[in-house]
Amino acid sequence: MPPPLRAPCRPLASHRHWHATCPSSVALPVASRARPPRSSRQSSLVQQQLRNASTQNARPRTAIFFPGQGVQKVGMLTPWLEAFPATATPILQEIDEIVGYKLSDVIQGGPGKVLNLTIHAQPAIMATSIMILRILEKEFGFVTSERADFTLGHSLGEFAALVAGGYIEFEDSLYMVKVRAEAMAAATKRAEDTYGGEYGMVAIVSEPEYLQSLISAIDDFVGYSSAGSKSDSTESRSPIEQVLIANINSKNQIVLSGNIERIKTLVAHVRQFLGHDPRAVRLKSDSPFHSPIMKPAVAVVQNILAGKSRIKGKETEDMVSFPGKIPCISNVSARPFESKADLKDLLARQCLETVQWWDSIKYLDQEQKVRRWVGIGPGKVGRNLVGKEVGMRGKDTVKGGGVWAITDPTEIEEVLRGLEETESLVDEE
Repeated sequence: MPPPLRAPCRPLASHRHWHATCPSSVALPVASRARPPRSSRQSSLVQQQLRNASTQNARPRTAIFFPGQGVQKVGMLTPWLEAFPATATPILQEIDEIVGYKLSDVIQGGPGKVLNLTIHAQPAIMATSIMILRILEKEFGFVTSERADFTLGHSLGEFAALVAGGYIEFEDSLYMVKVRAEAMAAATKRAEDTYGGEYGMVAIVSEPEYLQSLISAIDDFVGYSSAGSKSDSTESRSPIEQVLIANINSKNQIVLSGNIERIKTLVAHVRQFLGHDPRAVRLKSDSPFHSPIMKPAVAVVQNILAGKSRIKGKETEDMVSFPGKIPCISNVSARPFESKADLKDLLARQCLETVQWWDSIKYLDQEQKVRRWVGIGPGKVGRNLVGKEVGMRGKDTVKGGGVWAITDPTEIEEVLRGLEETESLVDEE
């Protein structure tokens, strides 16, 4: 789930140099959240992908990323349909065929309270993101596997990232998003009917120096750590008691998920005993994503991934291809998926595990030296989150590359021009 919109911060202090570039960022402190155990050595396939990324041309490494739920907006397809009708209209028809109803009418006509429902918002955002990517490919000759070295998505955005990275076809991924959203909505209603209460998500915006103590205070309040596998840590607790960290978005922002009254009590507890007054913002979400309440959705996604592709002519094939065309970063591990089995496991568990977005950006920035970032999809929340971590100034230039977002057709020319202008920049350690 996305956080509230935040203005980009000033660029961070420089620690390396570029030819004709702006300052770089300093190394960021690591929040001590436990990721699920990973193998000590990456698979040979992943290692080869990373080597390919490091040697591909002489340009700065580039990542494309996709947004999560909360960025939906009635009429968000209109600019694309008006600017590129020949390309966009068939894609819109394809979207409606895949989901089995006129999702396009909901996106275009709303009303907002209908589009904001999880069952509509999730497939709408994912489909819009891929429509924009396809328009880039067809109308502007943008070849993702040649222009990008990594792909990633924030929560729901991971499904678009897997399409862009060549791991899952659009039809299979959008269908999975639709069924997953229905399972998530049903899980929330089941909790409401059984236990009562209101469920959702609240972003907590603090200062960087308070992040670790804030996380510790939350763990102390709920009586267990929300790191690691939530499916194991909360079996004995009723949904109305559960509050967990859904997202670690940046050095000063986390998102809590669960019972709203319990979250309010927790925030009051933090303010009283931590001596700190973080800002709490209710998110545009009707479900507590990335919490144990979502556990039924894990089984639904696992079942779909265990089946075959829905694409005509590929009904006997596995819907997941591995390796993909470019490395894709997992929300759960904050590292590239290592195998087909790893992808299926982490993609299903992503429904309830903490989204390690901050760790993902740090990994790409500090270890993989990504210097150009392109957000594709509705809204600029993702761009601002990335910019907060890697530094933004002027026209979003950073470390010789840039942080851009393509949310409207009018932005395409600026982004493509920015990529061309930074194509020959070299990182000097």
